[in-house]
Amino acid sequence: MRSPLPRQQAQRPQAQAARGADDDAGLGAELTDVVAGARRRVVRGGDRYIDTAHLLHSLLESDPEVRAAFGEGAAVARLLGYLVQRSIGYGLRWQGSVEDADGLPVVEGAAGFSPLAAVCVARARERAARRGEGAVRGTDLLAELVVEPQARAVEVVRRAGVEPHEVIKGVDRRAAGEFAPPSVRCLGG
Repeated sequence: MRSPLPRQQAQRPQAQAARGADDDAGLGAELTDVVAGARRRVVRGGDRYIDTAHLLHSLLESDPEVRAAFGEGAAVARLLGYLVQRSIGYGLRWQGSVEDADGLPVVEGAAGFSPLAAVCVARARERAARRGEGAVRGTDLLAELVVEPQARAVEVVRRAGVEPHEVIKGVDRRAAGEFAPPSVRCLGG
């Protein structure tokens, strides 16, 4: 019978890195649960960092405005389906690799995040500041997660048949006070 000790020791670095992420994210109280949910996925999956797909998954589960940015229909169900499958096949090629920011400036004080996720979090804070608010909304983070073509979140969104730029348009319309559901164009149909 194997001792559980080696497995606990193997998970400790991931848990410590991820635990620091919600403290360092600077996302405010509204998104603390989002980061905590992403952190749990990191620990469960044995990943090293919170990446953009972890954040997208947590946002979709916890924020109705984020779900609304994908419009009516089955897009959210398809997205969640891909994200759930991450640990059982889809996304396994991501294990052991770090989502890189490919030349984007390194974000200091973002322990526990992949370099690209840290950039997205920093940009979400900037987006909230431009809006004149200190609090980062889930839609601020969503818009920044789907703007970077190399983000894992973008790969998931595209696989679900949704154009990332249409999601950003929907977020921007809602931020401008246009609360009509966005018309999210699905790929291939």
